[in-house]
This record gives sequence, C-alpha cells and structure tokens, in this order.
Amino acid sequence: MPEPTPASAGSPVPAASDVFDDLRAESEELDRLVAGLAAEGWRRTTPAPGWSIAHQIAHLAWTDRSALLALTDADRFRELAEEALAAPDAFVDEGAEEAAGLPPAELLARWREGRARLDAALRAAPPGARFPWYGPPMPAPSMATGRLMETWAHGQDVADTLGVVRAPTDRLRHVVRIGVRARDFAFGVRGLPVPGEEFRVEVVGPSGQVWAYGPEDAAQRVTGPALDFCLLVTQRAHRDDLAVRAEGPDADRWLDIAQAFAGPPGTGRAPRTGEEPTA
Repeated sequence: MPEPTPASAGSPVPAASDVFDDLRAESEELDRLVAGLAAEGWRRTTPAPGWSIAHQIAHLAWTDRSALLALTDADRFRELAEEALAAPDAFVDEGAEEAAGLPPAELLARWREGRARLDAALRAAPPGARFPWYGPPMPAPSMATGRLMETWAHGQDVADTLGVVRAPTDRLRHVVRIGVRARDFAFGVRGLPVPGEEFRVEVVGPSGQVWAYGPEDAAQRVTGPALDFCLLVTQRAHRDDLAVRAEGPDADRWLDIAQAFAGPPGTGRAPRTGEEPTA
C-alpha cells in the first residue's frame, strides 16, 4: 500500500523526530498506568491469555532490548532472530516470561532504562540507514513506529485490565500507518493470495482529521474511526464490536485477518455479547 500524501491524508508522513517523540509519549502514558500499582496489581490477568500486567511490561522491555540490539549490535541481533525463527510460536511468550517474575520495581526500572537507551539509539541513527529486524531491514523511524504500535496495543491490554478508558490521541496515526502497510503480510502469513489491487482506507482520527491511503476511486474500501481500526489491526477487539466497515470482498476478508504485528497469525479476541459496536 502507498504512503499517504498531504492531499489525501490531510498531513504529510510524520517526520522522524515526530515518531520518536510520540513513542516516548506513548510509553510515558503507559508508565503512569503501572507505576503506582501494588505487587498484586502487577499479577492481575490481562485479556491476553496467560499474561499478567507484569508479562505485558516484560514483553515490551524484551522487544525494546531487541530493537536496541538491532540498532547497535547487528550480529547479536541476528543470533536472537535465528532463535526466534527456530521457535516462532514460543519466543514471544518466553521473552515475556523471562522478566515477568521480577519484583515490580525492578521490572519497571529495567523497562525504563531500556526505553531511554532505545530512544537515544533511535535518535542517533544515521538518516536512511536500515537495520535488521524479524522481517525486512528497516530505518529507525519505521522501527520506532513498530515500537509505538506495540506499546499502544499492550497498553490497551493493561488499561482494559485496570478498567481505565484512555483518551485516544493523534499518535494513533502511526498505528494506522503500520496497519495499512501490513495488509499484504496479513494475507501472506495465512497462505492466502495477496489482492492485486490497492485498497482505499479512510479513517477519522481523534482530532477529526481524515487519514487516507490508496486511490480515491478504489473499488475495495475500508472506513471508520481510527481508534477502531487500530483496535482491529492490533487484534485488541473483534471486528463485530467495532465501527470499521468494508466495501468489496477482498477488503471484507482483510478485516477478518488484519494484523499490524510480525509473526504468526494471531487468534484475536472473541466478540463481546450483547453490546453495541463502538463509534
């Protein structure tokens, strides 16, 4: 899928510094949710099966460390990636389990330190340089976009566990972007034929701005609130509970399988019963 243009999306593709600043802000928002939790709060079960709040933060700390290695020690990162490819269905859980049993204060400190080191490495990366990752190599701003997407998604699990409703921000534009760009991956990872035509994706951000991708006259279309689209592509809610709509059979199929994250297909979340879709 193409990048949005100022004419179609209402704003240019975010500058690298904007992505880095937004990643920092997203992390700080999640930090505020967990910083004051007592030990038993860290053990609370989240919507992710088998994962506590501690697992969610431990996973973010682990993937931040992976990103830091990719930026600063490519050889060591490639060793880590080979281990992941050898156990694609287990390495995420194992990475979270590694630190989830730490005392909460130690886990929080480890996450904060890793975030700070990653932030510095991202900002120091040479413009245009590409770094290894679990998929194709990517520049630092794209890596930051992926980290923001994960931070927001796992933060949603934490917020849901604590009964907190987070006010959506225009930082969601980064999650929308990666969700749209991952369209072909979502089909390919399931062994499904990748649609040959571009889709039109139009979502409305929290500030009311329309973020658009793809040709205006495309036959396959996806529309709805940006928040709902982000919940869909991060598989934090079932499409039946969201106000995201598709026109065209390929676009409709995409909404059933969309994922913004790398790795095996996710199982997603079961639909809520007896509740109206979000608006």
